[in-house]
Amino acid sequence: MNCRHCLTRSSSALPLQGFSFYQRRPSSPSPFSLNMAGAKNSSDLRLRVAVKAVPSSPSSAEMSGADAEEEEEKSEIYSHNMTEAMGAVLTYRHELGMNYNFIRPDLIVGSCLQTPEDVDKLRKIGVKTIFCLQQDPDLEYFGVDISAIRDYAKACGDIQHLRARIRDFDGFDGLGRAPSVAMAYMFWFQGYKLSDARDLLLSKRSCFPNLDAIKSATADILTGLRKKLVTLKWKDDKCCTVEISGLDIGWGQRIPLELDEEQGFWILKRELLEGRYEYKYIVDGEWTINKHELFTTPNKDDHVNNYVQVLNGDTDSANAALRKSLTGDDPDLTREERLKISRFLEALP
Repeated sequence: MNCRHCLTRSSSALPLQGFSFYQRRPSSPSPFSLNMAGAKNSSDLRLRVAVKAVPSSPSSAEMSGADAEEEEEKSEIYSHNMTEAMGAVLTYRHELGMNYNFIRPDLIVGSCLQTPEDVDKLRKIGVKTIFCLQQDPDLEYFGVDISAIRDYAKACGDIQHLRARIRDFDGFDGLGRAPSVAMAYMFWFQGYKLSDARDLLLSKRSCFPNLDAIKSATADILTGLRKKLVTLKWKDDKCCTVEISGLDIGWGQRIPLELDEEQGFWILKRELLEGRYEYKYIVDGEWTINKHELFTTPNKDDHVNNYVQVLNGDTDSANAALRKSLTGDDPDLTREERLKISRFLEALP
């Protein structure tokens, strides 16, 4: 995501100050980065809005036959594994190099940087801040030297490279954490209604942001981050290991369950913020759902996940009414609510 500072949409929009995102779930694997930039003249911007960057790392067409096949195979394996984990089709072609789209003149969403030379590509179009949400295991899988990229950006002196662990704002968009964070940025700071932010994003870049995750994160911040203890169980069928992925840790991580031999169940107890969480079990390495717990209907690709809905018991409270409003069909925020979110985020380490 690239942001050009203080180009606001309305008088209610807020400038970006000390910008960081509340971590609703630790990060899941994602090919996307976020970049923030300073504005150039408007005629340049109009020409760039629909432009994608030329791949800056060697594309498969520029590699030797063996290297190109190896890169394509790694992308296929990665896409397959993430599709299996998240319950929706994810296609990521790392071998095609960095690419991005201007969502607004001050906001760019694109793939992660792959080489230090990619830093110069973004500097040339006025990018001032790169906000990278990639996890270390995914960068290592594709052989991306993130330390070299960050060191080079620091040496340039006119661009900063930030990284953050961020809760999974995207459900199956895995992907698309960056698109969802871009939507949250427009919703929280730039005066957009959530539906308008979504429509603008999808008009510029093909992605699958999950509005419900952004709504829940917004409600979490404005209602005080209340948690509730949740217990998940898998009936022991003589398996050796049982893990859960998704939930509040993202699809790239796993939590082991503990076997209670007396009860005959593998058990996970975890405090979760209010909201809806999807997850899957991994039993002896095989991804599956628990048919004795809530599960989603099959999506268009016939994938199904378990889910848990975490609710506070006081359904008549002011916080409950606010959460219901914020998680409704098309929420909007008042200036006071945006200020509260801004203060909350600025107070985070």
